[in-house]
Amino acid sequence: MRILVDENIAFGKEAFKQFGEVDTINGRAITNSCLKEYDVLLVRSITKVDAKLLANTKIKFIGTATIGTDHIDKAYLEEHGIAFSDAKGCNADSVTEYVFSALFHLFKKFSINPEGLSFGVVGIGNIGSRVSRIAKKLGFNVFKNDPPLQLKQAGSDYVSFDEIVECDIITLHVPLTMSGKYKTFHLFDKNNLSRLKENTIFINTSRGEVVDNLALLQTIKSINNRTVLDVWENEPKINLELMDKVDITTPHIAGYSLEGKVNGTKILYDALCRFLNTTPSWQPVYPVIEDNRIRLDDNTNSLVSLISSAIKNVYDIESDSKRLKKVISAAPGKCGVLFDELRKNYPLRREFFNYCIESKDLNTQLKDILRLLRFKV
Repeated sequence: MRILVDENIAFGKEAFKQFGEVDTINGRAITNSCLKEYDVLLVRSITKVDAKLLANTKIKFIGTATIGTDHIDKAYLEEHGIAFSDAKGCNADSVTEYVFSALFHLFKKFSINPEGLSFGVVGIGNIGSRVSRIAKKLGFNVFKNDPPLQLKQAGSDYVSFDEIVECDIITLHVPLTMSGKYKTFHLFDKNNLSRLKENTIFINTSRGEVVDNLALLQTIKSINNRTVLDVWENEPKINLELMDKVDITTPHIAGYSLEGKVNGTKILYDALCRFLNTTPSWQPVYPVIEDNRIRLDDNTNSLVSLISSAIKNVYDIESDSKRLKKVISAAPGKCGVLFDELRKNYPLRREFFNYCIESKDLNTQLKDILRLLRFKV
């Protein structure tokens, strides 16, 4: 069996070598002609898998190490008897940690008091449900919006989109759907973005096309909202003027913790084992963290400062943002190539549960919040 794997899939060769010959390739370089001799294709979101890619190939199993499937023509796969697996839920904790890293960074940077803020979550799947649960326990007034899910959960606590746009914080966790009753393409268009309040914190970690990027640029100019973008329209050739205006700007890496990446690989590995009727035997071995202790010794600081400090010891989201702006601003003509390189060479990032907070004087409230964010206390 021959297997072609996107080079950005963690442990790609190691996990799948038991099945046969494994080759890796840049996901944007995968074409119909290079698939002729392969039986299995494992991709990420940058590879469009459709009739054009698969026609007259021997591919019999497709896996995507992502939670989104808008790049997969599932109808074509079903019609041609090609087995398929996605990796739903693989990086839900990673994206959740990204969202709260961004929030506490903004709270501290702009001296924002989070008490009493309304918190709108659009899309209540694996990620949105985690974000809303943590936000509620942190004391935010949480508003959830997910019309398709609301239909299945009569009597649940969902709100209308009109209520979402009034929130102080809005974070998006929806799939990209281009048509239909619940279309999410340009869900936040010029009209809906114009309804945001002054100083709204607006976060998109879902898909770039969920937000009209040109309209968002004008919104930022007019109402001074705080914006966090990890995903963009027209990736990897992003809007450079918008990049300059956004408070936190990253190259589609919210789900790029090591655990998030490896979870995706393991889900695909297990799915291929089921397809081949093979007993799974591979287990990932994570690198040891030499010092996983975080010391918070000054309990005289504000709650926001202490939480921000704990998070920054593990994940400095501002460094990711500065790196993207610096690298692309130095060579704007190579925006697309540099965007992809930043993703490919992304620094090792571990999730919060790997780290232990050490302190003698943390109050009960702070301990509870840190445990909620999965730190060991």
